[in-house]
Amino acid sequence: MTLQQLVYFLAVAQARHFTKAAERVHVAQPSLSKQIHALEDELGATLFSRARGNIALTPAGEALLPVAERILSDVDTARLEVQELVGLRRGRVRVGAPPSLCASLFADVLRRFHDTYPGIRLLVEEDGSRDLVGALGRGELDLALVIESPGDTDGALTSTPILRENLVVASNADTAVPARRQLLLTDLRERELVMFREGYDLREATLAACQAAGFVPRFSVEGGEMDAVLRFVEAGLGLAIVPSMVLTARPLLRGTPLAPPGLSRTIALAHRTDVAPTNAARAFRTVLLEFLRQEAEADRLPQGVELIASSG
Repeated sequence: MTLQQLVYFLAVAQARHFTKAAERVHVAQPSLSKQIHALEDELGATLFSRARGNIALTPAGEALLPVAERILSDVDTARLEVQELVGLRRGRVRVGAPPSLCASLFADVLRRFHDTYPGIRLLVEEDGSRDLVGALGRGELDLALVIESPGDTDGALTSTPILRENLVVASNADTAVPARRQLLLTDLRERELVMFREGYDLREATLAACQAAGFVPRFSVEGGEMDAVLRFVEAGLGLAIVPSMVLTARPLLRGTPLAPPGLSRTIALAHRTDVAPTNAARAFRTVLLEFLRQEAEADRLPQGVELIASSG
């Protein structure tokens, strides 16, 4: 039994005439009749009586009619639902981002996407880059903004670098920091630092930079997420190396750039290599890149942030 046979059966049942039914479904009458006969052979029952040129449903046809109507209705419903999904009127997108972005640009991107595709559910995970990479690998996210690392070469993720952001030394506005436009990493040798939790990419970046400068940093407190670290710095517990963008709405904090070559990191948009992004995920990527392009052209990106990807 095929859907086409059910379509032909329903057309004859409604028209009570083979020729008119064939015209309705845009097929030659002999082809329609052949398919009806094939359906009857498969079911082992006659579906129509053809006495004196009058077409009527047999008891078997009467039994099949509501079933055929329900099947074809369900097919139409399924087709509509898929078309709505493809047309981005329904669906979901699961996206992750590090706290530095969630506290700045990301909310505006989410707003633009929601305004453009109000039927798409947005599921957001805020976490450190390493944890977001793990969530992508487990299939828990469709896309994630992650910190690009030279060691990510196993091919499990496909990533596109989109932003480069400078790292700065955050201090309480009242804390005595050398009154220079830039700091050397070695200036932090005798200062206490507020440090992120284990596994946080900024922790690893800070430790690696200090080690390269020839010293091991001292911590006043460690173990926090971004909001906690910034609050600890505001409270005067120490300094922290953070992305410049997180200081935009923090009037109690001051960011001092590091002297060249300084420290920076690259943010990439990543997805699993072995799974094609959904239509909703591709639309989110387009909205994200277009938003960043417009912000860059209008010189509205946060200080120390540079766009390095096109909107294509």
